[in-house]
Amino acid sequence: MFVNEKEKILEFIDTIIDKHGIERTSLLPILGEIQEKFKCVPEFAQQRVAKIMDIHPVEVYSVVSFYSFLNVEKKGKYILRVCRSVSCDLAGKEKVVNILERELGLKIGETSADKKYTLEYTNCMGLCDEAPSLAINDQVYTKLTTEKLYQILSEIKENK
Repeated sequence: MFVNEKEKILEFIDTIIDKHGIERTSLLPILGEIQEKFKCVPEFAQQRVAKIMDIHPVEVYSVVSFYSFLNVEKKGKYILRVCRSVSCDLAGKEKVVNILERELGLKIGETSADKKYTLEYTNCMGLCDEAPSLAINDQVYTKLTTEKLYQILSEIKENK
């Protein structure tokens, strides 16, 4: 992370803390805004938030590590999250994962060298009746078939 970017993140934290306050209920909205603007919540940012809010840094880290939409490091432009619920297992999740790994050249948990794709599991998305499901950034896809999955991949590969 560049020094300039680090300074920008620290300045941004001061701004959003002024906006949200230092109550514990403000922690998730603050971390969410940092994630949204900078695509991650690096350790130094967690330390700054903890210090300003007068909470232990481990508490901040536990929130960042618990929620799949918060990341310590930047991930790909497209974050593909495959639901790993029992319903998705029974509906063919492994076939979805195999196609994604083959087509993207990644294994679960990896980010492409060009930072375009990150492939990972996520816990239940609450769409068990529409399994298997996949989230790409904020877009959710359900009842995945091989054809539907290839169409989705084609669309995101065309988007530069």
